[in-house]
Amino acid sequence: MGRRRKAEEEHENHERWLVSYADFITLLFAFFVVMYSLSSINEGKYRILSDSLMQAFRSGAILEGAQQVTEPVVISGSMVPPITRKTPAQLEEEQRRRDMAKRMNSMADEIRRVLGPLTREGQVTVTEGAQGITVEINASALFPLGEATLGNEAVAALRAVAAVLAPASFSITVEGHTDNLPINTFRFPSNWELSAARASSVVRLFVESGVSPERLTAAGYADQRPVAPNSTEEGRARNRRVTILIESRLAEPPPGEAPGQIRADDPIRAVLPQVPPADLTGR
Repeated sequence: MGRRRKAEEEHENHERWLVSYADFITLLFAFFVVMYSLSSINEGKYRILSDSLMQAFRSGAILEGAQQVTEPVVISGSMVPPITRKTPAQLEEEQRRRDMAKRMNSMADEIRRVLGPLTREGQVTVTEGAQGITVEINASALFPLGEATLGNEAVAALRAVAAVLAPASFSITVEGHTDNLPINTFRFPSNWELSAARASSVVRLFVESGVSPERLTAAGYADQRPVAPNSTEEGRARNRRVTILIESRLAEPPPGEAPGQIRADDPIRAVLPQVPPADLTGR
């Protein structure tokens, strides 16, 4: 009996813990395999979805006249950006704005050409922006000091500008500006009357040259919108100017403000397209 008990003790397995360890390692490996499969992208499904979308667009399966915006598609943890299709009305509006921008650019080049001598002398600047074309003319190139009667050379230059503007349909605003030196004559009690009269003189000439009166607006701002300091003669000379704004309306008007609406911050906006053809003389 003692012998048998001793043999049993000798054959006792002391490495049974390896079984539990192997099971633990197997479960841990299976856990990481599952985690990896959940985090990886199924390329096959992604390609099937991509091919289906491309085929749908090519075959015209998406209805025209309705804007199709799909929700973001999640494929195995990845995010596919939404697909947007513009409506025919939006495409037509974009084309209209591109055509308008081309016409405005061509018009600006033509105005620079007809006013070439004055531009080279620094008397005229032509700039383009989202609101349209701005033609700024120094008043000394148009009027004698303190007067609102156009000179012969000014008439010829402005008639050339009117020939460019007449065939178009854009709205035009002519602004008169002065320096801050006071004026007090019978015809011009202040700079407000002088700036408005100068603007109306240009408007009247445009009407006589074939520009539709419905497109024209004359505005006088006196010395309220300077572009240079009035403390020097050079600055005052820059502030005495006439500005012609050709409105393209490429930019959307602010909320609550209709295109062409008079703003509350305008000091004065005098519409004078029908000023009687009197001889406007100054101080």
